Amino acid sequence: MRILVADDHDLVRQGLVEWLKQAFPFAEIKETNSGLSAEKIARSEKLDVMILDISLPDKDGLEVLKQLRSEGIKTPVLVLSIHSEEQYALRVFKAGANGYMEKNCAQDDFIKAVKVVTSNRKYISSKIAEKMVAMLGDNVHKELHELISDRELQVLKLIASGKAVSMIAEELSLSVATVSTYRARLLEKMQLANNSELTRYAIDNELV
Repeated sequence: MRILVADDHDLVRQGLVEWLKQAFPFAEIKETNSGLSAEKIARSEKLDVMILDISLPDKDGLEVLKQLRSEGIKTPVLVLSIHSEEQYALRVFKAGANGYMEKNCAQDDFIKAVKVVTSNRKYISSKIAEKMVAMLGDNVHKELHELISDRELQVLKLIASGKAVSMIAEELSLSVATVSTYRARLLEKMQLANNSELTRYAIDNELV
């Protein structure tokens, strides 16, 4: 069994590796703290499962997942995040993930999720299952950040972290004009006036 753990926090990554070693003593476990490195490993090696953090420094996990799926790479992916399931789970499943868990999960739940996704099934918590059922209704209330695109959400989080448009453009390999367009769309869709209100919204909804 080959497992890749991609997380930029050493303590978290090492803890996950220890859990995996206990549950799968004969597994070959690789580690990386980089989204681009995770892509490279997934392309070059036959993995049984990838444990992928959303917040990676060079390329976030959601973009990594989309890229791999666009290339036809079907490695089961279990996404981990500090963000609540309500905020990200539906996005990562749409992008092609096999499971989603919060980082404050229990060891038994984490190992259960790994076993589920490696058996070609989806790992969905009861909380997310209820939300998915609710979304089938006609009059479902959605938070504003659920109505924006993945890229717009990414820009929102970077603005809320205090980064200027030029810094965001460099980090995302986009032009300043393109980032400015995303910012304008955010303000319009979310009916907010400026970066301060975007930041307050992000903080209030625990997006940063």
